[in-house]
Amino acid sequence: MENNKIAVGLDIGTTKIVAMIGRKNEYGKIEVVGIGKAKSLGVKRGVVSNITQTIQSIQQAVDEAESVSGLKIENVVVGIAGQHIRSLHHSDYITRNNADEVIEDSDIYNLVNQVHKLVMLPGEEIIHVLPQEFKVDSQADIKEPIGMYGGRLEANFHVVVGQVSSIRNIGRCIKSAGLNLNQITLEPLASAEAVLSQEEKEAGVALIDIGGGTTDLAIFKDGIIRHTAVIPFGGNVITDDIKEGCSIIEKQAELLKIKFGSAWPGENKETEIVSIPGLRGREPKEITLKNLSKIIHARVQEIIEHVYLEIKNYGHETSKGKLIAGIVLTGGGAQLKHLRQLVEYITGMDARIGFPNEHLAGDSDEALSSPAYATAVGLLMEGLEKEAKEEEVVEIVEEAVPENDPEEVEKELESKVEIQRKPKKKSFFEKFTEGLKDFLDNAE
Repeated sequence: MENNKIAVGLDIGTTKIVAMIGRKNEYGKIEVVGIGKAKSLGVKRGVVSNITQTIQSIQQAVDEAESVSGLKIENVVVGIAGQHIRSLHHSDYITRNNADEVIEDSDIYNLVNQVHKLVMLPGEEIIHVLPQEFKVDSQADIKEPIGMYGGRLEANFHVVVGQVSSIRNIGRCIKSAGLNLNQITLEPLASAEAVLSQEEKEAGVALIDIGGGTTDLAIFKDGIIRHTAVIPFGGNVITDDIKEGCSIIEKQAELLKIKFGSAWPGENKETEIVSIPGLRGREPKEITLKNLSKIIHARVQEIIEHVYLEIKNYGHETSKGKLIAGIVLTGGGAQLKHLRQLVEYITGMDARIGFPNEHLAGDSDEALSSPAYATAVGLLMEGLEKEAKEEEVVEIVEEAVPENDPEEVEKELESKVEIQRKPKKKSFFEKFTEGLKDFLDNAE
């Protein structure tokens, strides 16, 4: 694969908007060539609430990333979260016309396409259709049905649904910022790409991404996504509580949380006190760290209990659904001191903090491997993945040429290569490969 393939991940969060430009190096690791971030003003709880401000913030982040990298950004992969996201399970099947031929990509494509046509509640649309296990005729629990014989192909799907208006608003912001929306992805799925290992996904793991406005959850088991949820509060509610509880302004509350905050109140002595300058001519305020961590503890506990309820609803307590690899915490909120211990204490599951450095090139900037950038790194990976898929298609065309009479093949392929460079959906690829097979058979 050529090295000049770049992609851009755009993480539109409640606290910050991050644009990350990157490409793959020769070892398949991701090299970040530019990053820009801006304070996010128009987003509440993961949903765009002020279009104009969001457009400005996106432009600011993109401009910064462009000036760092010297590249022009056109297409972006964007993450979506927010309280309007819900997921459901659905199973569907297709009856194949010809059971004597093996199952191909196109059959799976038809099946997924059929699920995309499901009728949702008014105002909702499907964002992802993720196949879990397949069933061919009466043989169940098949991970990869391609290449098998069978007349009836059935699958269980994990379907992620979101509000049309929220998705459109994001699209509108991106268009108005002068960008193309290449792909939209559920944020917890992107974060999972960046921080989870394949072994963890196989063993069973819950990824908790604690952002500013939302806490996202993605549960994997046997290497397959099993459950996703977006809980509509995150780090910002902790800051709000500190602000109210200590009667200080938001900026001070945020700083207190980052610098001195801890999720475990037993940690601090009564005597540890922070003095905060008063507003204009007022007396400074004195706050004990013990009180601070009590406030934080109460709120964090609530967030974790919410998430743990989702994990139990998925069926973690059944022997079949047990998450052996426990919990991985990521997102900006995962930087809170002693959070891991509190999570282990509340859930009784093993926990670790997830850093998105596994897929980054070795010489990357330290700051990039902060959990706060997990979603951006994941979105960037999705973008590069998509680029690579589109390139494969072109390569397949070119490899097929030398077999037969070159001139004839050239003519046939000229027109097709053109289409191939911009495949919209997989189907181009399939129709084309089928066409190519027939053509080569006849040419013999």
